[in-house]
Amino acid sequence: MSNRKKELLRSIKFTLFSISAGIVQILSYTLLFELLHLEEWLCNLISLALSVLWNFTLNRKYTFQSANNVPIAMLQTAAFYVVFAPLSSWWTNALTNIGWNAYLVEFGTMCVNFVTEFLFQRFVVFRKSLDTAPVGKKKE
Repeated sequence: MSNRKKELLRSIKFTLFSISAGIVQILSYTLLFELLHLEEWLCNLISLALSVLWNFTLNRKYTFQSANNVPIAMLQTAAFYVVFAPLSSWWTNALTNIGWNAYLVEFGTMCVNFVTEFLFQRFVVFRKSLDTAPVGKKKE
């Protein structure tokens, strides 16, 4: 398979898994916000963590097909979120405090997360270990 087709397929897989992670995120956000009445920034933080675990697991195995050391890859992903989570919590709090709809802010945050996480995982976390897992080798 050509590199171009491989990368297109990788992008499609990442998108589909990210949609599923988005469902995890929005459902958990809604439960925390509507049922437990937690602050928006805290709902964002908890739902983001759940989404990241889901997304990382699926994308490592099926999208990037990496045999990379899982703890190291998870630490690199965690490092991304050490920056992203506080920033997204900050802008969630700031924007909802000036009257923006919490769900609109959450959706925008998810879009920013989608793009930046793909780039970070593709070009940092899994850069040297793409298609090294047994499932990736079967195709070649």
